[in-house]
Amino acid sequence: RTTLLPDRSLQILMPSESDLGFYSCVATNAFGSDSLSSPITLAGKPVIKAAGTDLISLTSGSLTVDVGSTLKAILGSSITIRCQAAGVPKAEISWFKDHVMLLGVHSALQDGSLLISNASLSDQGLYSCQAANLHGRATESTQLLMLDPPQADPELVDLTNILSAAGAGIHSVLTSVVGNTVLLNSGNTVLIACPVKGHPLPNITWFYNEQLISRVLEFKYRTLVGNQIIQIPNIGKDLQGEFSCLSQNEAGSLKQKTTLVILDYQWSMDGMLPCSVSCGNKGLQYPRLRCLLDNMEVDVAQCKERPKPTIQPAPCNRKDCPARFKFTLRQLISCTGMSNILEVFCSPVDKRGNSLPLSLYFTMDSVPEPVSTQHKNRALCIGWKASNYAMCNGQCIGPRMATQHREVFCQARNGTMVPSAQCSSLARPASAQNCSTDSCHTHWRIGYWTQCTATCGNYGFQSRRVECVHSHSRKALREQFCSWRPRPANWQRCNIVPCENKECRDTTRYCEKVKQLKLCQLSQFKVRCCESCRDV
Repeated sequence: RTTLLPDRSLQILMPSESDLGFYSCVATNAFGSDSLSSPITLAGKPVIKAAGTDLISLTSGSLTVDVGSTLKAILGSSITIRCQAAGVPKAEISWFKDHVMLLGVHSALQDGSLLISNASLSDQGLYSCQAANLHGRATESTQLLMLDPPQADPELVDLTNILSAAGAGIHSVLTSVVGNTVLLNSGNTVLIACPVKGHPLPNITWFYNEQLISRVLEFKYRTLVGNQIIQIPNIGKDLQGEFSCLSQNEAGSLKQKTTLVILDYQWSMDGMLPCSVSCGNKGLQYPRLRCLLDNMEVDVAQCKERPKPTIQPAPCNRKDCPARFKFTLRQLISCTGMSNILEVFCSPVDKRGNSLPLSLYFTMDSVPEPVSTQHKNRALCIGWKASNYAMCNGQCIGPRMATQHREVFCQARNGTMVPSAQCSSLARPASAQNCSTDSCHTHWRIGYWTQCTATCGNYGFQSRRVECVHSHSRKALREQFCSWRPRPANWQRCNIVPCENKECRDTTRYCEKVKQLKLCQLSQFKVRCCESCRDV
């Protein structure tokens, strides 16, 4: 029934519904080719020309495609999706995004095409063109996926939070596109981060001196945060060099790097310090410690993280000391006052530190009491007093652990209560302490999730029972007994996936109620209860 006529035109005899569609004429010679398409249709349901292949565009500019394919484009692109429809009478074109009609969100062109200017991540989704006339409707869809090439971003919140929380002795290093040099002490633990963003999230590969790090370092490192950070403990001069990360996704790649220089600080014992005393039996002489970097002396603070060598002092100046006066002031302190006794004696001291027989000794009583000590004497007459601890029945703070309390008050020695301010200069005993009790041997008991209220869409949820129980008796308790650990969630969203419109069916068990309450006119209920609302 199909014939190519001498004038190169195409003849179709007795056309049927199977002949409907778009026919393309292609002319070719030595200088190139050209083509033109023409639709053949019958009065009836519209026909939409659909693209045959998927497309990836890695340049941000103007892009035009036919509906019916998967399109991947760079952020910032200007995208036109054509919807060429044939039908008698002429079909009316409508556009949908993720099954929701577009009303003024994007620009619809006169030929029925859809224009998305300066596309962003929020424009990503399923775009559907619907052509409709009196005889029916046809739909073709294009899945739009946005691409963002890898870009350096040293301000990434998740990454900077982890690096700032690193403990003492752990150093954080950020790679960069131009590269940088970081000085580290030998023996430190280092975190090297690759601050990069992009869409989809780039895959990261690490290198050490241009070689795959997994082949060079083997088990000397580990990766964190989806391979964005590598951790190297106890780094030494053998790991001095360039570390780089290669980030890749469908839109491109980015390489960032940093160079580590390892400083090896060491303690050295050189010479001896002066003797601690000039005579007697207590003289000790210690070696002099120095901090060296490549045999050059530096500030001793640079060696504070290096273990100090064992120091053995040597005895010195162990000869007898000459005779000398010694003065000793003894204080006899009571609640009512203080008596001072001054002892003065002259005697030689042997090399063991012992005093030889006294040649002069006398005491002096009633030395005036310093004014600064008078208020301290009064403090000896008062003090903190604490009662016994109460039963261990306070708030649970852990497994089998609660708190117990007691009263603490300021009291004179005669048993009289006095204001607490008079004891403020004294150490106050604790008024609470942790204690062990079986009543805090509890845990959260979690039930099974109920069936989801929907199979798709944005409104499905499910719940479960969560209660505090005793670990041995299994009896339910008030939730305050389990408050020492977080309470698990008792409901959650579920089946949050788009509902396919190609098959008209109910996606929730409440559709009979929706129909009875006359809610089918609302789009969100009409989509989820398609079958029940079909005749409404």
